[in-house]
Amino acid sequence: MARLIEQFHKLPGIGPKTAQRLTYYMIRMPIDEARALAEAIVAVKDLTRFCSRCQNITDRDPCGICASGSRDQSRICVVQEPPDVLALERTGVYKGLYHVLHGTIDPMNNVGPDDLRIRDLLGRLRGGGVRELVIATNPNVEGEATAMYLHQIVSPLGIAITRLARGLPVGGDLEYADDLTLTRAFEGRQAF
Repeated sequence: MARLIEQFHKLPGIGPKTAQRLTYYMIRMPIDEARALAEAIVAVKDLTRFCSRCQNITDRDPCGICASGSRDQSRICVVQEPPDVLALERTGVYKGLYHVLHGTIDPMNNVGPDDLRIRDLLGRLRGGGVRELVIATNPNVEGEATAMYLHQIVSPLGIAITRLARGLPVGGDLEYADDLTLTRAFEGRQAF
């Protein structure tokens, strides 16, 4: 029991009390439901991978967005994490491609540009055909630092760089923004 509490506690947002509650819930759970949950966790780990183009989480390569012939291939929207792609897709406003960095530059936690999927992005940009790079990092210190770094290294390539408008609250995360706020931020993006 202590081992399961410890494993739940390792999950983001799960404190010791919640870990205990989850463990006690699972003890009372019917065995077939517990096995189904365990199998679902294993299946997620076995079947998911990163898209070789955009680095988003997917169960096929390339992902559905990258494989779609109806997407605007000349635009790439850079986001921090996979849930950001889902948030922007919910709006229905953006019809281009994405690139997921899997984090931000964060010197306080020893995360530098080489720890992110920036080299993959540069490879895509140097491949030609991209006219606009939309930077959609979160409006916090790390997101801004990452946006500035991307601007600095992409500018010499001659690609238009835009940034989402400031409809998003400072310190907020894209994944938690409502659809209308995201839509307005995307439509009001500006040259970087």
